[in-house]
Amino acid sequence: MFFAVIQYWVMIKNSFVTFVQDQLHELGVSPRRMFGGYGLYHRGVFFGIVSGDQLYFKTNDQNRPDYLESGMSPFQPSEKQTLSSYYEVPAEVIEDGEQLIEWAHKAIAAQEAAKRKTTKKRAPRGIGSEPDSD
Repeated sequence: MFFAVIQYWVMIKNSFVTFVQDQLHELGVSPRRMFGGYGLYHRGVFFGIVSGDQLYFKTNDQNRPDYLESGMSPFQPSEKQTLSSYYEVPAEVIEDGEQLIEWAHKAIAAQEAAKRKTTKKRAPRGIGSEPDSD
C-alpha cells in the first residue's frame, strides 16, 4: 500500500503523465516509472514512453509514416542512444483524445506484432528438429 501511495504522489507531480492517462482512459492505460520517465502499458503490453513533457509511441512500417509525415523524431534518451522504434507523438494528436486513442491502438498493434515476430524466431528446443540417433 505504501508503495502505491508514493507512486501515485509521483505521478501527480508529473501532470503531463496524468493528462496522457486521462486522454487514454478508455484504453485503461497504466503508467509505470522507468528510467527517469514512464512506460505506458495496456493489458501488459508496453507501447509508449513519457519522457518529460513528450510522448512517444511504438512504431513499425505500418504506422511510422504517420509520424514522419508530421515531422516527428525517434526517442533519444541520450546523445549516444536512439530508439528508432519509438517516435514522438505530435501535439495536435495528444490534444485530440479520439485521435490519440487511434494512434495508441496502432502502437499497441505494432508492439504485439514485434512480440509475435520475436516469438517465431525463438522456437523452443526440440520442435522441428529430428531426434538424435545413437
